[in-house]
Order: sequence, then structure tokens, then C-alpha cells
Amino acid sequence: MMQKKRVELPLLISLFVCCCFSGTAFTQIKTIPLETRHHALVLQVSDQNDVHITYLGRRLNQATEYGIIPDAYKQHTDYTGLLNSAYTPSGSRNLLEPAISVTHADGNNSLDLRYVSHEIQQLADGISLLKVALKDPVYPFEVILYYKAYFNDDVVEQWSEIKHEERGTVTLHKFASANLHLKASAYWLRQYYGDWAREMQPEEERLTHGIKVLDSKLGTRTNLFQPPVFMVSLDRPATEHEGEVLLGSLQWSGNFRTDLELDPQNNLRIISGINNYASDYSLEKGEIFTTPIFMYTFSAEGKGLASRNLHNWARNYKLLDGNGQRLTLLNNWEATYFDFNEDKLKALLKDTKKLGVDLFLLDDGWFANKYPRNGDTAGLGDWEENRSKLPNGIGTLVKEASANGVKFGIWIEPEMVNPKSELYETHPDWVIKQPKRDEYYFRNQLVLDLSNPEVQDFVFGVIDDLFTQNPDLAYIKWDCNAVIYNTYSAHLDNQSHLYIEYVRGLYKVLERVRSKYPTVPMMLCSGGGGRVDYAALQYFTEYWPSDNTDPMERIFIQWENSYFYPAIASANHVTDWGKQPIKFRTDVAMMGKLGFDIVIDHLNDNDLAFCQNAVQTYNGIKGTIWHGDQYRLTHPRENSVASMLFVDKAKEKGVLFNYLVNNRYDEGSHLPVKLEGLDPERNYRISEINLYPGTSSPINHEQVYSGDFLMKIGFNPQVRKGRESVILQLEAE
Repeated sequence: MMQKKRVELPLLISLFVCCCFSGTAFTQIKTIPLETRHHALVLQVSDQNDVHITYLGRRLNQATEYGIIPDAYKQHTDYTGLLNSAYTPSGSRNLLEPAISVTHADGNNSLDLRYVSHEIQQLADGISLLKVALKDPVYPFEVILYYKAYFNDDVVEQWSEIKHEERGTVTLHKFASANLHLKASAYWLRQYYGDWAREMQPEEERLTHGIKVLDSKLGTRTNLFQPPVFMVSLDRPATEHEGEVLLGSLQWSGNFRTDLELDPQNNLRIISGINNYASDYSLEKGEIFTTPIFMYTFSAEGKGLASRNLHNWARNYKLLDGNGQRLTLLNNWEATYFDFNEDKLKALLKDTKKLGVDLFLLDDGWFANKYPRNGDTAGLGDWEENRSKLPNGIGTLVKEASANGVKFGIWIEPEMVNPKSELYETHPDWVIKQPKRDEYYFRNQLVLDLSNPEVQDFVFGVIDDLFTQNPDLAYIKWDCNAVIYNTYSAHLDNQSHLYIEYVRGLYKVLERVRSKYPTVPMMLCSGGGGRVDYAALQYFTEYWPSDNTDPMERIFIQWENSYFYPAIASANHVTDWGKQPIKFRTDVAMMGKLGFDIVIDHLNDNDLAFCQNAVQTYNGIKGTIWHGDQYRLTHPRENSVASMLFVDKAKEKGVLFNYLVNNRYDEGSHLPVKLEGLDPERNYRISEINLYPGTSSPINHEQVYSGDFLMKIGFNPQVRKGRESVILQLEAE
């Protein structure tokens, strides 16, 4: 038996600039810190040109000391030299979960990635881009790692580019966007699960050895059972105000996968990217495969600061028109469902004006003639006005809205098709479905093949035709109700590309929409919160968190979403779900972007007057909610009262939302709620707003409090039975 050659992995001695003698040459160990205002990610290049992550945590005052961080850790031997690799390759020395796995053109399935070079570019004030080039020493195969740092917001985006010059096709089996490495005594994962009407249900657990996988294989509506967002706390579970915590997510509207693996040294490896399930990718010579972006923020002061980091970053750089305005609206869905005609809608337009909101939104059911859209079983894909319901077309309604002094918006679901439709009859080859298999439907529909450029043209044409025919159309609600069953494309030769090419096709359509209609507000909806991610939100002004609009449930759903997405992006509607009074329902919906989905004619005089006044009240405080800093004061899962505070950047105004979430005997706000984010040197007057007609407030509006008092002692909103929701306004004097 032939004895295998033993390969010795050298012990690395790390210094900021360390010269190691090897033969007749000196080599240097390079340390590459990537810093934001409060945290740092540190890469180190070994004398054998392996790139390692040596640190992710709080920023050091002296950058020269990043190089000696490895000396502080006395852990078990890393036999591979790759446990903390910046981008772990498969098939050579690695023994753990890889970030990248390939089969070369000659059939070799090993990969070795060595440092070639790096550069740092200053893209704008406070934004830098680090590029690290890696190359296989044997094959002409390259990876470029990108790290984009937003200094002021403490946010980092990571992605990679993969390319080769081999004589043939290289198969990518795994192709992560990011590979992180964390050191702590323990790691606590907070993840989310759910289903329709049950989005963002949290679970928290201590990570143990092995691999914890967060993923989706649904193709579309990929967040249905699990969203890509997560938190990892170091040493102990982070609270709102204390603890080291990382909040992360993949920016991708398709299948995702995040691996969290405790390595043999008890360090945590996080690898995130496109889910490689059924998605081997054939990479041609010279082609560049660009992975989606993984983003994260790191906070040493708890989850609250981390979420505010993300909110600021999202408003400034990611969310479409994140620092702009939004439209309040009245939607017809709860009022009519599919049963409406022109006269009913004209009456609703008058109700929109009466209510005082900005826009009327026409929901599902306005289209299709051969197979009329009178329910969810037919018509989807036939985007022409239903002549029976709307004999004079959408244009007449747009004009009627204008005559009433309001704007007009419309619902579409252009990626989908009902089998009972003219589109399906004409273009069955445009539909994702397996030949020789039964068709399986989700909400009685199938998904169109957006990998096909003809389908992309069709989907873009749905939106373009609406705006061409109705230039004053002011709003789009874009829905996506189905997952992908029986994955097969009649267009693609390589079926393992479909999950990826579908999302690329979707983004191509959205790029075209935004190129031609850059400012039109659009809501991102997917049977509720089934497609909420920052890649999609680059094209949308807001998202629909859930079809569950019961205000008690919405408190919890909106609360958990608020860790990752700012309030300006959360579309919250007042509906008839739940048994709570109209004030409670409206108060909950105000904690974001307000809308109504109710039958105005069914409101009694007091309820109508309350809603009208609430819209005016909201218009006075929405700037603070949309653009201010958000503080979660008392958590609904831990307390009988949930309290959420928004404070404007100047610390002059604040809005405090309070809700009774436990209706048992004698529950309420027995203790004062400690506020945050105020100026301790300034004085604030507190008043109760959004009162129901005929009620009075027990709050002393004449009392003035210092910010110091309100943050150390607090303020009691006097929430109790009969005062289940209380909104307070703070104004500095």
C-alpha cells in the first residue's frame, strides 16, 4: 500500500506586518481591516496566501493592533488552516461546510483559492469598497470578494464574483455570497418561521455543534415558511440595549440558504447565499457569476441599535425613495372582494375623499373577459379591463378619482397565470410546469417562466400598458401569491438554472419598470409577507407584512419586522379583522404607513369622525414615524403592554404608541415606561392624541418633564381595560 504524502500546515505567527523567512525569500502576512464607525471585520493573508477572517467585532482604537488579535486565542489546532477562511473552498484541505464547490472542466472537483491582491476604493462620503482577488494556483479560476462598508450606519454588504478561463464549462455546485467567522463563548440564534397570516414568528436557541440551516426552496414567495433575516447574539442573548449581536439577511428574492456551523474550535461560521438546491450552474469561459448581496450590521449595544443602523442604511441607500413621502390610501378588497362594478367603485372614490386619504387602490378582480376574474380560479394573466364590471375602462375611474381630489392605484399579479385563461391557452410554453406530470396549483394558479425574455417582455408590458393608457395612474400593488411547483422551463436548456434565472428575469423587468417609471409608488406583496427582502425593496416603496390584519396579531408581526425594516416601508391597514374597536385598529396601523380597507358606509357617525380625525392626526406625526429613530420600549411577548417610540433626528418630537396585549384582570401599565432617544437637557411636554370622540384623556398635558427624567424614571401612559391603545405626542420646549 502506497504511503500518502503528509502535508504539514505551518503555524502562522500574526503581526500587523509580519515577515516570515521561507527559503531565501521573505514573505509578509498582510492584515486588512474593514472598519465602520463602531465595528470592524479583519482579514489576514497568511505566508501561504490563504485569506482568513481573524476578527469580527467592536472597532479597535489602534488599527495596528488588529494584526495581533490571533495571539490572544489559544484554541485547538486547526488541522486544515481553513476553519476561518474568508471564502472556504471545497475539495482540498477543507473539512467543513464550504462557501464554494465546483467541478472543473477536466472533471477535477477540488478548489484551492489563494490571495492575489486587494484594493480599497472610496465610493462616496462614508462608503468604501474592499476587493480581494483570489485565484486557484493550478486552474485559471478566480473569485473576487467584495466588502462594501457604510461607515456611518455600521452596515456591511458582501458578495462575490466567480469566473474562469478553462477550456470548457465549469460547474458551480455551491456559490455563497458571504463567509463570516465569529468567536465567542456561546452563540444564540434568533430566527423566524411562519405561514400565510402567521409571518415572522420568532424562535431563539443556543447553537450547538453541527450545522443549522435556514433556507427556502419555494422558488417564488420564498419567505412563506421562513424569511432570510436572522440575528446571532454572542456570549448571551442580546436585549434591546445590551449585548453583542449581528443582524443579517440575504438580498435575494428567490431560494436562499444560510448555514450556521460551530467548528471544532467552537467558533461560528456563517455562510449565506443562493440556495444551491437543484441549482448546479454551468459557468462558461469568460462568464462572470455575480452572487447576490449578503448584508449585516453588528452592534455591541443590543438589538435596538442594530435595528436603527439598518433603518438608517435602508432609508439612505436601499429602499426606493426611503427619505421621501408615502400615500395614505383606501383599498376596496375588504369592502367588495371580487364583487364590484363601476358604480360601486365610483362610490368608493367618494368615500376616499370623505375619509381624507390620498389614494384609492383598486384590488384584484378588475380584468379578464373570456374567463372573467370573478374569483381566484380564472382570468389571471388576461390583463384587460373586464367590460362587464368596467364598461368604460380604468381611465374613467382615474378621471373620477382626480375629480374627487384623490389619486388612483391598481393591483396586479403579472408573474402568475390561471389555467383557465386566454394566456394559458395561447402560451402554455410560458408556464413553469413539468411535462408528463399533473399540474399542481397554489391559489389555483401557476407561475410564468421569467427566465424567458418573451415572458419578461409580457410582464413589463402589463405595467407599461397600464401607464401608457392611464398616465395619471399613481400607485401599483404588485402581488405574487404562488410558489413554484414542478419546476421546469420550456425555454431553458439547463433546468438547474431555472431558480436563478427566474429571479434574474424578475429583476430585469423591475429595472425596466423603474427606468421608465422611476417615482411611481409600488407596494411589494406576496400573499402577505412572502417576498420581503432588500433586493426587491430597491424597486418598491413599501411592503405588505401580512394578510393578517387583526390588530393584535399585527402588533407582533410589525414588531418583529421592525428589527430589519424601517416603519416607512411597512404598509399597515385598518380592516374589519379582529374584534377590537376602530381606535385600537387605527392606532396599530399608524405604526408605519397608514391605509384603510374598510366599508366607510358601515361606520357609525363617531367611528367615521374618528377615522377622519385620525388621518389628519397621522399627517401631523407621520414624518417622525417615517424618518425618525425607532425604540422598542416594552416587548409584547414579555409584557402586558407593548410600547414603541419614534423620535425625530433633532430630538424635538416623539410619538409613543402603547397597546394592551393582555386583557386579563388588572393588566395594564402599572409601572412607568422608560423612554429613550431624547435629549436629557431638554424639556418635553406630553399630550395624548388620536382620542375617540366623546372621550377625555387622564394625561396631564400641562406637566413638563426633562428628557433625563423621562429616560431614567419614565412616563406612565395609563394603559388599562377601556384604554387599550394610547398614542402620546412629545414636543420639546
